[in-house]
Amino acid sequence: MDGLGRRLRASLRLKRGHGGPSQNNPGEAVPEPERTQEHSLSSFAGGQHFFEYLLVVSLKKKRSGDEYEPTITYQFPKRENLLRGQQEEEERLLKAIPLFCFPDGNEWAPLTDYPRETFSFVLTNVDGSRKIGYCRRLLILDEVEKRHQISMAVIYPFMQGLREAAFPAPGKTVTLKSFIPDSGTEFISLTRPLDSHLEHVDFSALLHCLHFEQIIQIFASAVLERKIIFLAEGLSTLSQCIHAAAALLYPFSWAHTYIPVVPESLLATVCCPTPFMVGVQMRFQQEVMDSPMEEVLLVNLCEGTFLLSVGDEKDILPPKLQGDILNSLGQGINELKTSEQINEHVSGPFVQFFVKTVGHYASYIKREASGQGHFQERSFCKAVTSKTKRRFVKKFVKTQLFSLFIQEAEKSRNPPAGYFQKKILEYEEQKKQKKSREKTVK
Repeated sequence: MDGLGRRLRASLRLKRGHGGPSQNNPGEAVPEPERTQEHSLSSFAGGQHFFEYLLVVSLKKKRSGDEYEPTITYQFPKRENLLRGQQEEEERLLKAIPLFCFPDGNEWAPLTDYPRETFSFVLTNVDGSRKIGYCRRLLILDEVEKRHQISMAVIYPFMQGLREAAFPAPGKTVTLKSFIPDSGTEFISLTRPLDSHLEHVDFSALLHCLHFEQIIQIFASAVLERKIIFLAEGLSTLSQCIHAAAALLYPFSWAHTYIPVVPESLLATVCCPTPFMVGVQMRFQQEVMDSPMEEVLLVNLCEGTFLLSVGDEKDILPPKLQGDILNSLGQGINELKTSEQINEHVSGPFVQFFVKTVGHYASYIKREASGQGHFQERSFCKAVTSKTKRRFVKKFVKTQLFSLFIQEAEKSRNPPAGYFQKKILEYEEQKKQKKSREKTVK
């Protein structure tokens, strides 16, 4: 590091967003490209800006002793003329960020080599609003450091232009112009997906670490809002796998504690009595194992094993539907080439599972003249003819996953026009065609 003319630093961007209610939820994670010009969009982005901050966090040696601490060394934009309450909020935010850029403790030593890592985190306020940080960590040599400072001056107008650019509507594209030394003018096009259910998701790492059967058991545990801990060596692996696991819940959203990379100082989170989904570096495995925990699914991503489990994970989902997911995942998986194809292939069977179990929800929302809806839970459950399906649905409707989803549906006069609704309509049409064919045969 400093003594060797090298420093480990993390560059990140911070976005504003909003999620459902959360319980003391300090962090989340997603990959981010190295160059700040190469942006990707997030469905969590809110307000009128693509991002709130661009920050550089470096490891600096403390004045007393040989220890290092993460410190913000660059900030864009620098906020001025803030009200007192806004200043206090900003100070709290900026104080927390270095901790999540370097969650692996403070036992740092001078380095000559370090693999680049990409991950992200989410800071959640008490009102449920979220700020998502996209982070890339790398080792910078002296000469590169000098050029990095020059590049910041070049990046400034681009970042300012990006902040001021109109956030595109779903399916639309915004094009930005950027001047790069030795490269000339570049045009960067940013397209917002029509549906965000696979945005910033990469199932490849999860497939590399675990078998299909294990992924289904993790999904089953998450559906019933249990405690799930992922263990891995790398921050990127933790980030990608836990984000992928949460994405399997679409169209439902995990609203409990969600920390893809838990900082060392927050390891007590694993003792929390409420549901959580967290990622912990393998170096803290023994500390986690020694913690008092109940009904936890502890996943070792390095070995592809479950170190702890409740024991009924294979029996949570209806057997036939569980078999359907497994069969769908195994069909043609080796023929898929792109990450988009893999994501769609993995996500599809789980979306179909929700279509078959709770896709009829809209028919059981009775509306007043004002448009306010009221969900008829008992009738909804009775409409499920299969006993095994109904047994699962009766448990699922009691979860916060389902409750938050239904609350939004009750407020809206029409079902949301998205990927899930599209799959529901396709499934209903298939059932109609099947009935029609059966009548013709008779």
